[in-house]
Amino acid sequence: MAVYQIIKEGDPVLREKAKPIKTVNAAALRLLDNLRDTLFETETGVGLAAPQIGVSKQAVVIATEDDYLEMINPQIIEKEGSEEGWEGCLSVPGVEGLVPRATKLVVRYYDREGRLCEAKAQDFLARVIQHEVDHLSGVLFTDRAEQINKD
Repeated sequence: MAVYQIIKEGDPVLREKAKPIKTVNAAALRLLDNLRDTLFETETGVGLAAPQIGVSKQAVVIATEDDYLEMINPQIIEKEGSEEGWEGCLSVPGVEGLVPRATKLVVRYYDREGRLCEAKAQDFLARVIQHEVDHLSGVLFTDRAEQINKD
């Protein structure tokens, strides 16, 4: 597929509310593939949302231990607990923020076959899902951070 340049803070697409994907078709699958390929090339990122490659659509890819979690139109439907943790972002290089996030969640999304799925996540994976879903609402981790460190 294709590897895209990561959009940086200041680009208006990062502040837009991304549009839902109406149909899981060839274009949606290509977007997932491009997100995965771009994330893989970063070597340091663990998640990537479509707005970060300049596409205002609701798609997210997250690297897991053994594969990729691909989510179309993800919605967090339950949250539980709270903890602070340090986050960074490929779109905000050189910055870390101490961000409060839920420790457990349930997310509903469509997979690449167009099936409606629900998944439970906790700890680090829950944090990454919340970070990436925020991107789809035009929210950056720096908006939620209680403390910011810059390189």
